[in-house]
Amino acid sequence: MTQAFGTDLAALVAQPGANHVTWHDQAFPDRPLRLHAARPVRFTPDTHLLFVLHGVRRNGEDYRDFWLPFVDEAELLAISIEFPETSFPDYLWYNFGNLHAADGTPNPREAWTFAIPDRLFGALHQQGITRRRRYGLFGHSAGGQFVHRMLSFGWRDRVAVAVGANAGTYAMPDLETAWPFGLGETAMDDPSLREWLAFPLTVMAGTEDTRTTGRHFPNGPRSNRQGPTRYARAHRYVELGHAAATRIGTSCAWRVIDVPGVGHDGRRMSAAAAPVVAAALRADRDA
Repeated sequence: MTQAFGTDLAALVAQPGANHVTWHDQAFPDRPLRLHAARPVRFTPDTHLLFVLHGVRRNGEDYRDFWLPFVDEAELLAISIEFPETSFPDYLWYNFGNLHAADGTPNPREAWTFAIPDRLFGALHQQGITRRRRYGLFGHSAGGQFVHRMLSFGWRDRVAVAVGANAGTYAMPDLETAWPFGLGETAMDDPSLREWLAFPLTVMAGTEDTRTTGRHFPNGPRSNRQGPTRYARAHRYVELGHAAATRIGTSCAWRVIDVPGVGHDGRRMSAAAAPVVAAALRADRDA
């Protein structure tokens, strides 16, 4: 089913299993997104909600399918937000959130794509599809880049749990390193960094995600300064988060979870993340 901006999202929960719609975010009315939902058999507006962010291949339907086996046991509605290349054509629009145009010109905050999941949550609330106060986030590969960078800039109040898995690069918690490989040359400062470090981010790293060949592996000098492999970069990111917290006299709530024997595999990382996400969402319900 295809819908125009502002119309009905109920098709996402029309039946148990796989559903989908095409949706237009209010900031990008001419750039359609595809929403792929995995609905549990038992669903009400009080069912937990998870937004899933795909990798560089923009294969949102695949990522919805990765979560289908888990939504009944986890008691959650998973919605994979697909950023089609025809609408959001490169890493600047997706991985880096559209903070800057291709020529380096800063874009206004309202044009950042990082706001899309939160606005979608608002639309689902407005239409009565969810009554949840907060939602979860899971992103793999480029989606892992999207998730942690989105949260860096403050879209955290309505997020109950966030898992970023196997990201290729990170916006390190370093105000001296320029965006997008750090948080320098942005509006971030020590007080806002303190708030970000207090958020309980979970980074997941496949222990076999060590391949350094292939056209999708970030292999430039600024990427390689973060570590030789995706696995190493994940650990470095969390390590620097704790170091930054020590520097500014606070604590860091971030953690890294190794997933043994798994490489750059969205299906297996989704399976590893499912119990982590489910436990956090249940704890949020009980809080």
